[in-house]
Amino acid sequence: MKQILLAVVLGSLSTAALAADLPSRRAPPPVFIPPPIFTWTGAYVGGQIGYAWGTSNSYIVATPFAQSNSPEGVIGGAHIGYNYQINQFVVGLEGDVDGSSFSKSTFDTATGTTFGMKIPVEGSARGRIGYAWDRTLFYATGGAAFADIKHTYVGSFNPAAPFFSNSATRVGWTVGGGLEYAVTNNWSVRGEYRYTDFGRGTDAIGSGLVSHHDVEHAVRVGFSYKFDMYAPPPPVLAKY
Repeated sequence: MKQILLAVVLGSLSTAALAADLPSRRAPPPVFIPPPIFTWTGAYVGGQIGYAWGTSNSYIVATPFAQSNSPEGVIGGAHIGYNYQINQFVVGLEGDVDGSSFSKSTFDTATGTTFGMKIPVEGSARGRIGYAWDRTLFYATGGAAFADIKHTYVGSFNPAAPFFSNSATRVGWTVGGGLEYAVTNNWSVRGEYRYTDFGRGTDAIGSGLVSHHDVEHAVRVGFSYKFDMYAPPPPVLAKY
C-alpha cells in the first residue's frame, strides 16, 4: 500500500513539473503608450485671410494743399515661423507675405486731381511673444513691414504731367496681437489684429513734389500646421 501511494505522489509531481515547463497560454501584458504631450515648440506653416483699411495722406510740397485717401480691401497670403515654449511662455519668429486689393482713388476739388493709392503685395518679418494656457496662446507681435506701394495722380495739378504713377518698395514697422488655439497637436487656428506704418515717401511729378504717409489696420484669421520636431516617448512595458 505504501508503494502504491508513493508512486501516485511521484506521478503527480512529475505531471506538475511537466506542466510548469510548457509555454504559457496567457495573453501578453498590454503595452501602455502614453499620449504625446502637447507643446507649442516647433516649426510651422500656414495661411491667412482678412480685411484691411487705412489712410494715405498726401501733401503737395511748398503749397497749402493736402489730400486724405482711405484705402481698404481684402488681404490674404501665407506665413512661416518657429515657436519655442518655456514653461507657459512662448517666443518665436514669423514671416508672412500677402496679396491684397487694398486701394482707393479720391478726387480733390482744390487741385482738380484724382489721387490714387494701392498695395498689391506686402509682408513682414516679426517676433512673437506669448502666454500659453494649455492649447490657447495669447500673443503680441511686432517687427519690420514692407510693401510694394503704387501712387497715381490724374488731373490738372501739373499740366506737364497730367497722368503720373510711381511704384516703390517701402519699409516700415508693424505691431499687433492675437489669439491662437491648437485644435490638435499639429493644427491650430488664429485671429489677429495688426497696425502697420509704411512711413513717408515723396513722388516727383514734373516740377512738383508730393509727399505721402501710408498706414494700415488689418484683421486676419488663419490656420497653421506645426511639424513634429521630437520623437514621442518610448512605450512603457509592464514586467512580470
